[in-house]
Amino acid sequence: MAEPEISWGRYDQAYRAIWNAFQDVMRIPFGKKVSKYVFTWNPDGTLATLKAYDGDELLFTVSFTWNVDGTLGEVART
Repeated sequence: MAEPEISWGRYDQAYRAIWNAFQDVMRIPFGKKVSKYVFTWNPDGTLATLKAYDGDELLFTVSFTWNVDGTLGEVART
């Protein structure tokens, strides 16, 4: 039996825009591959950083900041 199609209204457009933005932020440097991700967490359980490695080489770090209401405020890559 096929699963019914779920209509997400305008949320799908928002999620797609977020996904597209993350594709740019998470772009892997040419000639490299991600062999592992390392996560760090804030005391309240929200994601603080995501680090991407190729072996022992740190490729990039993505930092997350959160608004007081618990929504994601900013994503930055270093």
